[in-house]
Amino acid sequence: MSDDRKLDVATAVDDEGKRDFIFIATGAAAAAGAVSLGWPLVAQMGKAADTLAAGSIEIDVSKVAEGQQLKMLWRGKPVFVRHRTPAEIKIAEDTLISDCPDPEEDSARLIAKPDGTVDPRYLVMIGVCTHFGCIPVGESGDFNGWYCPCHGSHYDTSGRIRKGPAPKNMAIPEYKYVSDTVIKVG
Repeated sequence: MSDDRKLDVATAVDDEGKRDFIFIATGAAAAAGAVSLGWPLVAQMGKAADTLAAGSIEIDVSKVAEGQQLKMLWRGKPVFVRHRTPAEIKIAEDTLISDCPDPEEDSARLIAKPDGTVDPRYLVMIGVCTHFGCIPVGESGDFNGWYCPCHGSHYDTSGRIRKGPAPKNMAIPEYKYVSDTVIKVG
């Protein structure tokens, strides 16, 4: 092979290496540019600061008198905190869950305190009917729990659906006791 031909082969190999480097550098610069343009678009889809602040509420349940109900707004939904009477607790515990369209024990609808004990006096629920989202009226209906006047759903003293078109029990929000008398919803 002549010296000119050897020089052309060496130059061609060297040119291919430069070309590969240019392609990789261009691709990396394009990827970095796409990320820098896309990041603000993705970041703006996150929750606003006021929404995050409203993401949880603390409720002092000791302020709710026996037989009374506190209604709070959390994430745009009403939350019912019911201080149940001993009679309401007994009715809820004695209910045959086989009679319920959405069977659930009363104890399964309660959250334990920090010491591990469960206080059946306080029932915390999202106060929305599971049929079409109306707000039920407390201490009414055929089971002395909640009654939804929109379409006639009846809930018992544990917030379980007992009669009417609602398919499910009233939901229990995510909450925990931060002390013996204060709960944090959310």
